[in-house]
Amino acid sequence: MQTLRLLQRARKARGLTQEALGDAGHMHRTEISLLERAGGDPRLGTIVRLARVLDVTPASLLEGVE
Repeated sequence: MQTLRLLQRARKARGLTQEALGDAGHMHRTEISLLERAGGDPRLGTIVRLARVLDVTPASLLEGVE
């Protein structure tokens, strides 16, 4: 899923580890890893929470999703 690649790209652009992103978003590192490996479909609330931490819009994490 495109969203997952965009999540990883945004995380790395901010120099965050999966653990740091998880801590800031009140999620476990394994949840971030799972999302980045396309192992789950994030809920809208999760996308919004991660977008806030990454200082991007939720829409930017959903580009190309149909």
